[in-house]
Amino acid sequence: MSAVDITADAPAVVVSGLRRAYGERVVIDGLDLRIHRGEFVALLGESGCGKTTLLRALAGLDAVDSGQIDGPAQPAVVFQEHRLLPWYSLWRNVALGLDDTAGRAAAQAALSEVGLGDRLEDWPRNLSGGQAQRVALARALVREPRLLLLDEPFAALDALTRIRMHDLVKQLVATHRPGVLLVTHDVDEAIALAHRALVMRDGVIAREYAVSRAANTNRSHPEAVALRDTLLADLGVASGDAHTRARAA
Repeated sequence: MSAVDITADAPAVVVSGLRRAYGERVVIDGLDLRIHRGEFVALLGESGCGKTTLLRALAGLDAVDSGQIDGPAQPAVVFQEHRLLPWYSLWRNVALGLDDTAGRAAAQAALSEVGLGDRLEDWPRNLSGGQAQRVALARALVREPRLLLLDEPFAALDALTRIRMHDLVKQLVATHRPGVLLVTHDVDEAIALAHRALVMRDGVIAREYAVSRAANTNRSHPEAVALRDTLLADLGVASGDAHTRARAA
């Protein structure tokens, strides 16, 4: 099956000639990137290649030296740690910055979407890791963001919970249609979730691959197997290494 064509949708973010250096070390060097509304993009690369630096620049959390980012001033971000405020109930965590009355209603709708609609008055301390990340997703999507940035949000979860979270995030993205950039080290995760898989190297997007629906839905499909081997090779991992086939860098 062919890859999903999202290019008719409006851009969620356009990056042109982005550069970021720390002293003499150039981390991002003239990088260009475009993500459309409703498009899910996974970003892979060796540790230290600049993936998180790029995500933080898109989030407005880090400055850049030059280049242009044409995107929302406050995109939604979900990190590896859920970063819920322990002194707030779940609905107040989701509705941060919103008016109490409207915020509670919006939070209830968002929490219902992630399967926690009956836990509005509960506390973060009572949640499992997967449940906490569900709340973090609800908080990110409650304002209907144009751009959603995901910084390895499933890395600390067990394998079964991670699969369930993959299904949930695909459903949420299909409903809300933000542009999504997922930073991940997990090749299989990138193939399961993304419309495009990008490999970052030497401060730029060095490789770009369309991911077919067949590869998204069946990790044993020949297209998924071939793309996995290609991505692992790009990341310097031998495809025959059973221990590192799924997770690279």
